[in-house]
Order: sequence, then C-alpha cells, then structure tokens
Amino acid sequence: MKKWLACLKDQRGTAFPLVIAVTLACLLILCGIMEFFRLSLIASGVKEALQDAVVVVVNDNYANVYHGVREGYSGGYYTEGYGFEEAVDTGDIYYHLDETLGTRREGGNRGKYTGGVLEYKITGLDVEIRNAPLAPSDPANAQRFEADAVVWLEVPVRFAGKTFPSMKMKLKVQAGYIEVF
Repeated sequence: MKKWLACLKDQRGTAFPLVIAVTLACLLILCGIMEFFRLSLIASGVKEALQDAVVVVVNDNYANVYHGVREGYSGGYYTEGYGFEEAVDTGDIYYHLDETLGTRREGGNRGKYTGGVLEYKITGLDVEIRNAPLAPSDPANAQRFEADAVVWLEVPVRFAGKTFPSMKMKLKVQAGYIEVF
C-alpha cells in the first residue's frame, strides 16, 4: 500500500497520460467538426444543383412565357382558336441533377456513390409550376410565373468508423420569370 501511495505522489511522467487524453479528445472533436462540414457541403451542393435545374425548367418555358409577354401577359399561354390555353412544361429535373451531381437512378431514387459507398440519396422530387394569370385585374401585384421544386436529401452519417442514422432534410428552391422591360 505504501508503494502505491509513493507512486501516486511521484510527479515524474504524470503529464504523459493527460497529453494523450487531450490529444484524443481534440481528435474526436475535430472528426465531429469535419463530419458536420461534410454534411453541410453536400446539402448546399445538392441545393445549388436543384436550383440550377429549376432555373433550366423556367428557361425552357421562356418561349411560351415570352409569347404571353408580347401579348400583354407574363404567363405561359398560347392562342388556341378564339382563346388562350395554358402552356407550361415541368422539364426533366432529375436529368439535370444526374448531369450536375453525377447521381444515378435506383428505382425511383437517385443515389451518389463514391468508391462503391453511398454518399447521399435524393428522393421525392415534387415540382409545382404556378403560371401567371391571364389578363390580371392588378398587373402590379399579380402572381408571376414561378417554379418550385422540393426534394428529400438523405446523407449517411459516419463517425469514428461507425454509421449512424442518416441525416434527412427537405430542400426547397424556387425560380421565377421576371419581365425586364
């Protein structure tokens, strides 16, 4: 027992275990911060790619919308006989996401793989196009031509060599047509 007390009172080398513990704690904190930044970068990259794809859809509807602007309306309409018919196209947003992000189709989902490991999955694409009204009574406050897109992003969370429940988030973007003249 006296030898144990003597070892505890001896001050040589007592900082060594503390240095190891602090180093390991800092390493774990740094790994957590790096995983957080990985998740943030993936989410912002997918959101920007989705925004680009929605802008492409709005631009693809340009011809119909511009035709309406020439006639005094800013919506996607074309003349049919003695009236106007709505003309909008939701486009192929998944195609643009596949081209931009390098995802591939898996059933109804899109997945991105790196070295055979799932990096993230995109599901539940919902596109809503709101056409501007035909001959609005108050053109200054009328609904403009807009496209909204919503997807669900699922990213597996990995920390300290283990896989935790995935981060799931809903990403929503919007793009619209604005007349500049």
